[in-house]
Amino acid sequence: QVQLVESGGGLVQAGGSLRLSCAASGLTFSNYAMGWFRQAPGKEREFVATISWSNGGSTYYADSVKGRFTISRDNAKNTVYLRMNSLKPEDTAVYYCAADRVLNMKVEEYDYWGQGTQVTVSS
Repeated sequence: QVQLVESGGGLVQAGGSLRLSCAASGLTFSNYAMGWFRQAPGKEREFVATISWSNGGSTYYADSVKGRFTISRDNAKNTVYLRMNSLKPEDTAVYYCAADRVLNMKVEEYDYWGQGTQVTVSS
C-alpha cells in the first residue's frame, strides 16, 4: 500500500521560511517523479513544483513560487522536500505531495497523494 506522509507545515510570518517533507512508502521511490501541489480555501488544487526521479533531477516550478521555493529529493530516504522562503500570505494553503511515473505538472495525472499539511502565512 502506497503512503505519502507530509510534515513540516505550520504558521509563519510573511517573509519567513518553512521546509516541508514528504515520506513515501510502498512504492519504488526512485521510479517516480514527485510533485508538490497546494489548495487554498475555495480554490482548485494547483501545481507548485515537481522533480524527476533522480536525485538532483529536472525541476519545474509554478511562476508564483519560482525563485522562492526549492524542491529536492533524497532517494536513500524515500523523501521529497519543499523549501519555502520569502513566504507570502497568498502562499497560505494545504500543501500536498504526489507521485507519478511521468514528470508532469497536472493534478489529474498523479497516481498517489498524501493527506496534506497546512501552511499559514500571516501578514
